[in-house]
Amino acid sequence: MLELRHLRTLIALRDAGSLVEAAERVHLTQSALSHQLKDLEERLGSPLFLRKTRPVEFTRAGQRLLALAEQILPQVRMAERDLARLAGNEQGRLHMAIECHSCFQWLMPTIDYFRDHWPEVEVDIPGGHHFDPLPALAREQLDLVITADPQPLSGVHYEPLFRYQGLLAVAKQHRLADRAWITPEDLADETLITYPVEHARLDVFSQFLDPAGVEPREIRTAELTIMMMQLVASGRGVCALPNWALTEYLERDYVRAVMLGEDGMWSTLFAAIREETRDAPWMEDFLRTARETSFAVLEGVKPA
Repeated sequence: MLELRHLRTLIALRDAGSLVEAAERVHLTQSALSHQLKDLEERLGSPLFLRKTRPVEFTRAGQRLLALAEQILPQVRMAERDLARLAGNEQGRLHMAIECHSCFQWLMPTIDYFRDHWPEVEVDIPGGHHFDPLPALAREQLDLVITADPQPLSGVHYEPLFRYQGLLAVAKQHRLADRAWITPEDLADETLITYPVEHARLDVFSQFLDPAGVEPREIRTAELTIMMMQLVASGRGVCALPNWALTEYLERDYVRAVMLGEDGMWSTLFAAIREETRDAPWMEDFLRTARETSFAVLEGVKPA
């Protein structure tokens, strides 16, 4: 009567808060997910949650199954790891590079969890390398690259992690602070603060400014997000960052955030890996952990 997919679906429904977002997380259409849940409720003879509530309110039966899911699913995952070790597939190396200055909020908990469960796999983030990460991945100098800018490379696979929205951070008193969204032309007279990387690798240029043929009046760089926020809050410029990177500053009423374009500017973050390691149990587990951690700690991200 009960299957693991049912338990995973209920966890997704609880964490996502709606049928639409839960369906995205378990890679089903909303119709298919609704049918699965209705079928389960009919077999159990009891409703599992209240319809048209947000966040979802679970019945006593639903809460009991959620408790079961929290108990069973971690054990299943642990058993899968043990079986991989018994099959002799535990050895590996995970040297990675990160083309994302604001990724550590979710990446470090992912790495800590992975190290605890795969102690046999050597994990490292090499520093001081003077090469392009993606070609280095293809040459086996690296094993994984976190990137939002995939390049067609032989033998390299791009695993989507999640989608995120880029927002423009402005000072509370800025002329654009009360706008719902802006056009590229609105940045023509602004100082744009960016991380010190090539413009082609920044979404605000590749997806927003360059297609419109617009350049900001001035470009200023800063190494750290907190430095960028200090500059923005003091009216020395504006900057475009992922929605999750701005969450704490918006909650503290430190800056304002404005959408880039009427429909918003959305991008996908990928884990680039070599095809040969794609099916390794430890790599599959790292990628799954990365997704789960992202949705647990980041606000405003969506399944890719």
